Amino acid sequence: MPVQRAKELRRRRVRHKKIAKLRQRYHAAKSEADRGAIVEKVAKVVPGLGLERFLARGESARGGR
Repeated sequence: MPVQRAKELRRRRVRHKKIAKLRQRYHAAKSEADRGAIVEKVAKVVPGLGLERFLARGESARGGR
């Protein structure tokens, strides 16, 4: 596998793990301030991912696996 493709795949894996971790923290958060901070971090990691998709992805992943 070319080096460039391997780097892309690694970045994708790291990004998915980070989003999964942030999703868990979001669901465990008690206050709206904490949730807002987590949403801001998600926007920095994946700018195109909206809150609806962020939350929907977590629901489908938990129910489907």
